Amino acid sequence: MLKIFNTLTREKEEFKPITPNQVNMYVCGPTVYNYIHIGNARSIVAFDTVRRYLEFLGYDVKFVSNFTDVDDKMIKEANKEGITVPEVADRFIKAFYEDIAAINVQKATINPRATDNIQEIIDFIKDLVAKDYAYESQGDVFYRARKFKHYGELSDQNIDQLVEGASEHVGDAEFAKKQDPIDFALWKKAKPGEIKWDSPWGEGRPGWHIECSVMSTKYLGDTFDIHGGGQDLEFPHHENEIAQSEAKTGQKFVNYWMHNGFVTVENNEKMSKSLGNFVTVHDLVKTTNPQVLRFFLSSTHYRRPLEYSKANLQKAADNLDKIKTAYNNLKFRLDGAEDASDINDIQIQVAKIVTDFKTAMNDDFNVQNGLTEIFNLVSLANNYAASEIVAKNAANVILEAMVKLTSILGVKLDDQQDLSEEIQQMVDQRDEARANKDFATSDKLRDQLKDMGVILEDTPQGTRWHIND
Repeated sequence: MLKIFNTLTREKEEFKPITPNQVNMYVCGPTVYNYIHIGNARSIVAFDTVRRYLEFLGYDVKFVSNFTDVDDKMIKEANKEGITVPEVADRFIKAFYEDIAAINVQKATINPRATDNIQEIIDFIKDLVAKDYAYESQGDVFYRARKFKHYGELSDQNIDQLVEGASEHVGDAEFAKKQDPIDFALWKKAKPGEIKWDSPWGEGRPGWHIECSVMSTKYLGDTFDIHGGGQDLEFPHHENEIAQSEAKTGQKFVNYWMHNGFVTVENNEKMSKSLGNFVTVHDLVKTTNPQVLRFFLSSTHYRRPLEYSKANLQKAADNLDKIKTAYNNLKFRLDGAEDASDINDIQIQVAKIVTDFKTAMNDDFNVQNGLTEIFNLVSLANNYAASEIVAKNAANVILEAMVKLTSILGVKLDDQQDLSEEIQQMVDQRDEARANKDFATSDKLRDQLKDMGVILEDTPQGTRWHIND
């Protein structure tokens, strides 16, 4: 029985999807004015892991994640470069897809763009104005936050204590237009030279919060199962999404709210673009194995903070290497192995590990406890690979379980590269030298191969190799 910690209730709740065997899930995507940094990637990987586990359980997951492709940051970047806002968006959306592919994140079912939904946004705002939840003021449209009786419940804040700052950015000019300091913008009047669209309130563009309400309900319905994002989005973004959506539809917006913890750096400081202490995925994958980065990001419980450091990346690399080495050692033994008539003992051991893995993950996607079971599988693989006789069907039971469980974390075990003809010849020459007890030549070839990035392992069953990451 899967339980999810619901931010709204602050309790772990049994997961009951609205439609049996179907999960509708929305995760706030990036504002595409720059490359994604490790903090962004943490959220992306966390919810990709959640999605993968739901699919492992047999659910059909409809996963929607938006692109914010118009806002103040987008306009500022376009002006700085002397290009249009859509040109900025197109460049960084392309980079986004390249970066998430590098760290083995599945594409969303739908990645809607705010600028493709302007008419839907206008219609949504018109409905809120008609219901007196919103009002026009000098070309801007604001939401009456105090009118929504549940405002502040998600982030556990008292509405009477909320002052200026309820919106993402509030300048003096905008503040003066509001009827109440906690009201937030749904539509912003265009400034000279800004990207703009016609609306009943004049030329302008949507506010940030309204985009997600419109796109999530458009593709997933008035009420859907899971909404995810970083902890920094609880207030005001997600709080405002609830207020807008439920005021319009009269229905509960989301059944389960999930928020991932921050990525921190030195002195436990949150990583963010505004603080200038971020590292982009685009740059990091040039010097770090993307699989190591993926494993690092996915191997901590999603609600816990994750400390980014070279030491922690190396620890992730070492742990991932243990998993891959165990897998490859056992796979190596398949050559020449024959099927056994009785593999019941192996099947029982593997089944118990898989069951215990599910028990861990069913507790609010507890990947750290799940990893304990993966390493139990690693131990089983190592012990079996060291056996004098290895049965092919028994080994495959272990190998298949290793692939299945690690794939939930986005790890690829079957990614061994083929050696070039030149390197394969050197490996064969070294094997021949060892057989002839020509250890000087053997050692020389080993060192040459190491310099070329090929690491050799001598086992009782023959020479194994892997590419040094």
